[in-house]
Amino acid sequence: MTSIGGAQMVDWNLAVATATRLVRPGPDISREEARAVVAELRRHAKASEEHVRLFTRMIPEGAEPEDTPVLVVDRPGWIRANVAGFRELLHPLLAKMESRRSGGPGGAVLGAVGGKVTGVELGMLLSFLASRVLGQYETFAPATRELPASANGGGRLLLVAPNIVHVERELDVDPHDFRLWVALHEETHRTQFTGVPWLRDHLRGEIQTFLDETDVDPATFLERLREAAQSLSGGRPEGERGESDGRSLVDIVQTPAQREVLGRLTAVMSLLEGHADYVMDGVGPDVVGSVSEIREKFQRRRTQGAGRLDQALRKLLGLDAKLRQYKDGEKFVTSVVDEVGMDGFNRVWTSPNTLPTKAEIARPADWVARVHRKAES
Repeated sequence: MTSIGGAQMVDWNLAVATATRLVRPGPDISREEARAVVAELRRHAKASEEHVRLFTRMIPEGAEPEDTPVLVVDRPGWIRANVAGFRELLHPLLAKMESRRSGGPGGAVLGAVGGKVTGVELGMLLSFLASRVLGQYETFAPATRELPASANGGGRLLLVAPNIVHVERELDVDPHDFRLWVALHEETHRTQFTGVPWLRDHLRGEIQTFLDETDVDPATFLERLREAAQSLSGGRPEGERGESDGRSLVDIVQTPAQREVLGRLTAVMSLLEGHADYVMDGVGPDVVGSVSEIREKFQRRRTQGAGRLDQALRKLLGLDAKLRQYKDGEKFVTSVVDEVGMDGFNRVWTSPNTLPTKAEIARPADWVARVHRKAES
């Protein structure tokens, strides 16, 4: 565990405990109904495999996709899974920050405050997110006794049952259709990573390059966490503004080299999220009778947010950028499939060189020209 002055820089156990204690309770539901929801989500996850496979044609006929665990979890379960993932991915960054502590003001601050405060603040952020995520394909999930992952070192599909029930009630849509619709989105992510063998390592390499290039002192990192936590708790007076307003947590760690990496990561994530939205809606009419109603209501909810606090936190955490990824990525996929068909679109998975750039996400015709017309000339 990375530490400063003998104290953990991030107390991960405390982060889990704090988030679990603060997370909002789920919707009111009987134990019997909860069991039925869990069973149905597992059935939908299994059924989605074939639907997505046939629609995307990403896994060759007769080939078996990688065996990836499907976990239907509650909000504390989602918190534990994500802390495990953060702990693995952020270790290089925290180790780098620890090495800078000697003689620096940031090291002195963190040495005095310790990892417990940081753990509490991280826990507050996770408690906010834990009530909003419907599902998640964990690409770099370390396997634990409670949270199994695929045999090759990563990958599990999470469906957050209480959040799915909450949203289907809020939208007043058919619950069985909505559960299958969500499962289709997450199964598409599973298919992306199991059907494209090089994708996981490529994405991990980009993330690690981003973290290796991070040049942020511990005091600044802690201040940004505290700023986020104060927004959550209402500790920052309304109307008090500073030069960091409007920036996300990612903004503080962008060197010129990182901006290049972030551009590539943004393009990949836009592709993955947009492709998942395209597939869930493309499969939908055949298996989800009320897909049009669900999409209309869900899109309205996705863009509106839930008030000023929610909007401020979404900006701080970079969630507004996430919403743009869904929108821009789906437009890219739709345009390319319309022009060159599904098999033509699937050339995107050939190698890292055929992934779209950030500019090509906005101009799909440029990707088609680069990947298709040059190859045919």
